[in-house]
Amino acid sequence: QGQLVESGGGLVQPGGSLRLSCAASGFTFSVYAMTWYRQTPGKERELVAAISSVGGSTNYADSVKGRFTISRDNAKNTLYLQMNSLKPDDTAVYYCNGALGRRSYWGQGTQVTVSS
Repeated sequence: QGQLVESGGGLVQPGGSLRLSCAASGFTFSVYAMTWYRQTPGKERELVAAISSVGGSTNYADSVKGRFTISRDNAKNTLYLQMNSLKPDDTAVYYCNGALGRRSYWGQGTQVTVSS
């Protein structure tokens, strides 16, 4: 059974940076497209950034373009999200997702709080 485990969340001041990681196990990570989502209470989960299986194609929400960078290391079965110039509106639980056809795996989420 596939598993995703996020880490790297925490409390950061506005303008600061965080790097999220998502460790994959139990499935062939390298062939899955990977995505970071985030969710705040009372709102739907929204796509933050996505990356193709070999990492050649990326996509970002308009709200994070130029500030966040998604990457992956298929040798380490790990997905990353580098978040710079963080804003209070970036406060959310961040989830990673792996998808291939009808197969989809979700992590448990990691809290990111941007506050002074």
